[in-house]
This record gives sequence, C-alpha cells and structure tokens, in this order.
Amino acid sequence: MKTPKLTRREFLAAASGTVVGIGLPGTFVKLSDAAQAELAQELRPDGRTRVPPGQHVIQKIADMGGEPGTATRADWRLTIHGEVKRPLTLSFPELMQLEQIDLICDVHCVTGWTLLDSQWRGVRLGTVMEMVHPRPTAGFLIFEAAAGYTTNVPISDMSRDNVILAHTLFGSPLPRPHGAPVRMVNPDRYFYKSAKWLEGIKVTTEDEPGYWERDGFSNTADPWQQQRYSRYRAS
Repeated sequence: MKTPKLTRREFLAAASGTVVGIGLPGTFVKLSDAAQAELAQELRPDGRTRVPPGQHVIQKIADMGGEPGTATRADWRLTIHGEVKRPLTLSFPELMQLEQIDLICDVHCVTGWTLLDSQWRGVRLGTVMEMVHPRPTAGFLIFEAAAGYTTNVPISDMSRDNVILAHTLFGSPLPRPHGAPVRMVNPDRYFYKSAKWLEGIKVTTEDEPGYWERDGFSNTADPWQQQRYSRYRAS
C-alpha cells in the first residue's frame, strides 16, 4: 500500500467536484450537498453521528488505492504468530470452514470520504484469534500485508463483533483493487487500519506503528475524534 500521500487540505481541495480521482482513496462519486446535510443528522445506536466530523459521503468507489498483492484464493495463506500459544497458518479453504458472518457497515477514510452500508462477508477476527490463544502478555495486533504494508491496533479490537477478515464485497468475491483474496475490515477506525491483501497477523507485547502511522497518521485513528494525524507533515 505504498501509494502517494495526500494531505487533508489537498483532499478537500480536490473534493469540490462531483467525481474525484486522487491517489490514496481512488476514484469515487460524491453525494449532493443536500444529501450530505440530511445524513449528517443521523445517529448511530451508540449516540454518535453516523457520519463522523469532516467526512463526506460517497455513492461508490472503484479503487481504494494501494499496491496489489499477487496471492489468489488457491495459494493465499494467513500466518498468525508472535505472542500466541498456538501459531497458525490458514489457507483460504480453511478460512471458509470457520463461522461466516455478513456485515453491513459504514467505512471512513482518513482523507475524508465515507461509504455507507458497505456489505461484506467473512470471519470475525475474534474467531481466528481464539484459535491461537494469545498469551497474557499480548497487547497489540500487527496486520501484515502485501508489499511490506503493516498497520497496528490494540488486541482489544479482536473482541469487536464488526471487525472481520473479509473475502466478499457486495455479494461477490472481493475484487483485487479492494484487497483480494482477504482483507481486514475494522469500520470504527479510519480505513487505513483495515489492511488489504492480508498475509499475516503478528501478536506483540509492544506497539509497532505501521506504514501510515510511521509517516504521521494517527496511531488510534478514531473518526469521531478526527484522529487523522499524530504530527504535522509537510505538504
């Protein structure tokens, strides 16, 4: 996922039109101002606004950006290692033998777009992590993806029901531009935390900021707190 970086200012300048093409999030169609205003009034069950501050709802997206992996469903492997009692490598057929769930969720990109009601199918992260038995010392999950991309979250994210290893998008096999054959979906954090072309999960005691986090993006990435950057970056 080593793509050209885009500052929030550059994103907002680009997003003044209807159809926008930019490096990090790809190409999308933006909703009208009237529709944006209406959606801004909607609330989630937890009381937070459905559309986080500073976000703009889009209708569809063709490509979320990044450097594609080359694995297919036939040769894909997911290795879970580190601070676990039972290291594990899963093939795609083995992943499909686990409990499958359908997830409808909103996803939010750090550059400012929000896609409502995206439809995914996959396996809960917690289901897979229960198989490896993280050690009591485990504190963080480091997602390892194609081209050396990594991103990090606290191990507590494994207990969220809406964090999944997804292989299907809108009823069809996950397209390669969206992370095929398997990607993370972690909708309550900015979407750079949802690693595409997933290859491994490393369980660690110490935090290890990932690719975008090392470049200055927020380590926690809460959209409702607008935790976009951890430090100022040059434009």
